[in-house]
Amino acid sequence: MIFAFALILLVIGTVLFHFLSPWWFTPLASNWGMMDRTVDITFWVTGIVFVAVNLFMAYAVIRYRHRDGQRAHYEPENKKLEWWLTGVTSVGIAALLAPGLVVWAKFVTVPDGTPEVEVLAQQWNFSYRFPGKDGKLGATNMQLVNADNPFGIDPHDANGQDDVLVSNSELHLPLNKPVKIVLRSKDVSHQFAVPQFRVKMDMVPGMITYFWLTPTRTGAFDVLCEQLCGMAHFTMHGRVVVDDDQVFQSWLSQQPTYVQSRAQLAGDAAAGQSLYAVCSSCHGQQGEGSRELNAPKLSGQASWYLVKQLHNFKQGVRGATDKDVYAKQMAPFAAQLVDDAAIKNVVAYINSFQDSRSASVVTGNPAAGKLLYTTCTSCHGVHGEGIWSTNAPRLANMSDWYLKRQLQNFRDGSRGAHPQDFSGAQMMSMAKVVSDDQAINDLLDYVHTL
Repeated sequence: MIFAFALILLVIGTVLFHFLSPWWFTPLASNWGMMDRTVDITFWVTGIVFVAVNLFMAYAVIRYRHRDGQRAHYEPENKKLEWWLTGVTSVGIAALLAPGLVVWAKFVTVPDGTPEVEVLAQQWNFSYRFPGKDGKLGATNMQLVNADNPFGIDPHDANGQDDVLVSNSELHLPLNKPVKIVLRSKDVSHQFAVPQFRVKMDMVPGMITYFWLTPTRTGAFDVLCEQLCGMAHFTMHGRVVVDDDQVFQSWLSQQPTYVQSRAQLAGDAAAGQSLYAVCSSCHGQQGEGSRELNAPKLSGQASWYLVKQLHNFKQGVRGATDKDVYAKQMAPFAAQLVDDAAIKNVVAYINSFQDSRSASVVTGNPAAGKLLYTTCTSCHGVHGEGIWSTNAPRLANMSDWYLKRQLQNFRDGSRGAHPQDFSGAQMMSMAKVVSDDQAINDLLDYVHTL
């Protein structure tokens, strides 16, 4: 009897929780309202079955409970009951599957003339590509992917020369205009999911998947990867911003084309030498850094990372908060680099420095640090060499006192909280691995051995 009452309470509690729960779907922001209707049908079918089965079990326990003088009747087969169960089950399964098949057919049947945008996934970020004025995306080849050509665009394909490249995780789309989302992955299985759009699709290496949607509401919406794509999969986020068409076109015109990005690749070290004169007063003549001036070592750091951080300082992604005093000091100096060419030039000059061994300041337990560093290897490499594809800078032979401060900043939210700092937001989550300053010391003492 106790079991029967427990089943009845379970049913009542579940039904009440469903209707009284504060957790509901996010407000719809696309044309896929039929996704909600399909889920509602699923809830009703499974809900009715759940209630019916559990109440029947409770009834059977009560009705046929043990009583003196009553013996249970054993009936191994009942064809009438089996036909009823088969028929009802078939109707229920059809009610579950049919609406989903109808929606799926519409989801992957793209209306004629719908413009495309490509989403490229890699551990652990998204980037995007729009066709240029010719309306066609250029051919790609994963064997061509490198730091200078992250999309793997074929340089000999005329259709790809005017492709518009968005190398950060924020995608803009125009309001009330259908768009075909073409999906690729560089490395492992990912997923592109936007809850407010009711869309998600797997991104499989070696395959191109797609779907389409029409954004129906302006605003910013989170992009999630809902696949187990690696150790830091939970930090893989992006953003979709839906704009009025005029705002969207303005944003799109500010993004570089493939030809423009290739033209900007090489910096001029000779031109960068004069620009570096301001930097040298803190970072040293050979980029060796100065702890007394709170200036980290620059020599030996990857070009792509230095370029990215200078852009972040210029755009206010770093140095915008009073919590990070030294980043705030750096921002006006970065502003003196007037354009992308100046940034590339000064970085090219920094690359001409001879890399010197950085003195260790932080002392800890390297054996304990080795265990902590296991998590870091996924992004920064086994030897702390840094990996451009995961947006992870070099750690080996860099200023450990500076690395310690940055880990503390990530941990307390002084760095990585800016909405445009997607890599920083990932590090805010990962920095929790080092729970206190002693753990940071242990980790960095091990890094110094790399």
